[in-house]
Amino acid sequence: MPTTKNTYLKILFSILLLSAFFSCDQPKPQKAVSKNPNEINFISLSNVGGQLGNYRIIKVTKDSISVEKGLTANQTHKKWRSAISPATWKKLTSSITIKDLDYIKSSPSLQPVDGIDETFQIRTPKKSHMYVNSYVDTVRYQQLQQIKEQLDQILPKEYK
Repeated sequence: MPTTKNTYLKILFSILLLSAFFSCDQPKPQKAVSKNPNEINFISLSNVGGQLGNYRIIKVTKDSISVEKGLTANQTHKKWRSAISPATWKKLTSSITIKDLDYIKSSPSLQPVDGIDETFQIRTPKKSHMYVNSYVDTVRYQQLQQIKEQLDQILPKEYK
C-alpha cells in the first residue's frame, strides 16, 4: 500500500509543479524599437580594394563607433572602438535626409581593375540603403560626403 500512496503523491506533486510552471508569466526581453521608422540606427562606410588589399571599415551606431583597418598583402590588422555621445550621433545623422537616400545612384565596382570601392550603408528600422562608389552621383552625394567629413573628425589620426 505505501508504494501506491507514493505514486499518487508523485503524480499529484508533478501536476502541481507543472501547473505552477506554466502559470508563471515570464517577462520577455524587448528590443528597443524606434517609434520613428525613418530614424537612422546604423551607418557604415568601407573602403576596400587596391593592389595590396587595403581595407577600412567604419561602423557607427547610436552609442558607439568601431573601425577596422588593414592591408592583406602584409597581413596587418588594427581595430579601434569607442563610445560616442548622443550629441555626436545627432550631428552625424543631421546631414542625412532619408527621403533623398532612395535617389542616390551607385556605380560599378572598381575592385576588378585594382581600384578601391567606397561603400556606404545607412539603416533605418524600415529600410537599408547601400551605395557603392556613389561619389560619381555629384548631385546627390553631398550628404554622404558630409558624413565622411564628420567621421574624419571623430576618428583618431591612424584610422583616417
